[in-house]
Formats: sequence, structure tokens, C-alpha cells
Amino acid sequence: MTDVILDSLIDTAKLIPFLFVTYLLMEYLEHRIGEKMQHALENGKRKWFIPVIGSLCGCVPQCGFSAAASGLFAGRVISMGTLIAIYLSTSDEMLPIMISHGTKVEIVFTVIGIKLVFGMICGIVIDLFARKGAQESGEHIHDLCEHDHCHCENGIWISALRHTLSITIYIFLFVFVLNTAIFLIGEDNLKHIFLNIPVVGELISGLVGLIPNCAASVMITELYLEGVINFGSMMAGLFVGAGVGLLVLYRVNKNLKQNIFITALLYAAGVTGGLLIDLTGIFA
Repeated sequence: MTDVILDSLIDTAKLIPFLFVTYLLMEYLEHRIGEKMQHALENGKRKWFIPVIGSLCGCVPQCGFSAAASGLFAGRVISMGTLIAIYLSTSDEMLPIMISHGTKVEIVFTVIGIKLVFGMICGIVIDLFARKGAQESGEHIHDLCEHDHCHCENGIWISALRHTLSITIYIFLFVFVLNTAIFLIGEDNLKHIFLNIPVVGELISGLVGLIPNCAASVMITELYLEGVINFGSMMAGLFVGAGVGLLVLYRVNKNLKQNIFITALLYAAGVTGGLLIDLTGIFA
């Protein structure tokens, strides 16, 4: 149990810098730049290159950018397409696991490249069809501040710190409960839910990928390296696996229906991507 607590603390601590910088940026946009800049961001967020930039940011190892993106989306700074692009390209623990196993460089870059390009494409398409994108609920950065009672009058640094502390406690509690469940059930037992069967493998891997914890990407990557699941199934899980990004989204974005829709959209995109990879047979 000591290891569970320590792992939970480490997993949470790694996110703090990303969360603080994100909230600091949001406070700056709200209190220093004002409505003009906010309006410019909203008008520009459906441009095709914004999801591209988001996907590139998501490629950075760990899930810090997906957590940050959730906060920016809740403040209506980025679009839904950009959010999904970041989620799909997020690597979480996949990269260090592959490197530690001595995986061939071409395979590592293939995985990252596929996630990057797939995230870009999905983000652009989603923004094209969403039209109003992330601003449909009409909520903005100041609404998030009012909801969290951050006392913005004390300055953007104190306000950002309050936001960060609030979400950090929430993340730690959830991660601790999840790590405890994994510890009690056992990772070996969890591995038995995977079947190397077409379609079923992608569907199950996608569900595991939804677990808002680095354990999901670790498990999926390990199963692929051990030959338990195929490349398409692994990619389906890694596409969906946005780390704690979804957890932060449900905490900071008050529109529950929208959160559920984003989760379903992410799952559908990830599983579809995995199935398409299997159908091509290129990476069999």
C-alpha cells in the first residue's frame, strides 16, 4: 500500500507544473488581455493549423499537455477539435516503456507518427463539422473562475495557484483510488481481459485506454510488446489513452453532456483508427 500512495503522489506531482502554467495563462488572458483577445482566440480556433499545433504538443511524453488542454477547453481558449487532437496524440507512458524494452526505433517513430497525423486529421475534421466547436455552451474563462471561487482580485498568480491546488487534490484522490483498485485486483488479472481477436481487441483496448491513469498506457504497451495484442489493438488503446486529461475535463468543465460526448467521440475515433490500421495489414 505504501507503493500505491507513493505512485499516486508521483503521478499527481508530475502534472502540477502543467496545470499551474495552464491556469496562469488562462488568468492572464482573462485579466490582462481582455475580451478582445478572447474574441480573437475564439474566431481563430477553427483554423486548420490549430489542431495541428495541438497534436504536436500532445506528442510530448507524459499526459501533461492533455491535462492542460482540458483546462484550456473549459475556459473556451481552444476548440473541441484541438482538444481531441491533443488527446489522440498524447503518448503518456508509451514512449518510456518502449525505450526501456529496447523497441526498434522505427517502431517507436511509427507509433508517434501515426498518433500525430491521426490526431491532426481528426481535430481538423471535428472542427469543420462542429462549427461552433467548444463555445457552444457559452462558458468562458471568467465562468470557470466564478465556479471555483478563486478570488481573482488577489492577482493572477494566487488565483492560478488556487485553481492548481483544487484540481491537484481532486486528481490525487482519484488516482489513489484507481491505483488501489489495480493493486487489489492485480495487473496480471487485468491482462486476461484482452483477446487477440479482430474488432474485439480494439474495442476492449479502447475501453482500457479510457482509464484516466498512466497504468492504462503502460498495460497496453506491455501487452503489445509481449505479443498478447496486435498493433491495431495497441493503437486503439493508445489513441484513446489521454492520461488524466479526461479526469481534468470532468472536473473543470461543467457541461456533463458535452464531456460525455467528447469521451464517446474520443473512444469512437480511437477504435476506428485501430480498426483501419488492422484492415490495411501494413503493420501486422
